[in-house]
Amino acid sequence: MDSPLQELYQEIILEHNRHPRHAQAMSDATHWARGHNPNCGDELQVFLRIQSDRIEDISFQGEGCAISRASASLMSEKLLGQTLAEAQRFSAELQAALCDRGDPEFFQNQGELLALEGVKKFPMRVKCATLAWHAFDEAVRKEN
Repeated sequence: MDSPLQELYQEIILEHNRHPRHAQAMSDATHWARGHNPNCGDELQVFLRIQSDRIEDISFQGEGCAISRASASLMSEKLLGQTLAEAQRFSAELQAALCDRGDPEFFQNQGELLALEGVKKFPMRVKCATLAWHAFDEAVRKEN
């Protein structure tokens, strides 16, 4: 049986899947990239509007499982307003933590992002959780 805390985190994933934040194309994006996970068919695009080295706007669109959509929604909330350096550092730290290569305490004090920590128990789902973050990394590397 799931603990009440696990149920809460599962509900956060489901809520962000049902009602994703910043889930739309962005016509004035300065950067964008496509992410695709051929193992499960998840596919999404991440859009960024960067001005003065700060993420002025971020959004995504696409289809995927609850974990990939929730992770993209959580990512958009977390990275909005950050400098590129802050966002890139956070993305790298989150991806390392999900792959058990980073700080084991990383997810503590991360608010709703803590819900993604449970994905580590399911190695096949880590790619779902990191898809949007990889697309973000790619978008930052190229200007449209």
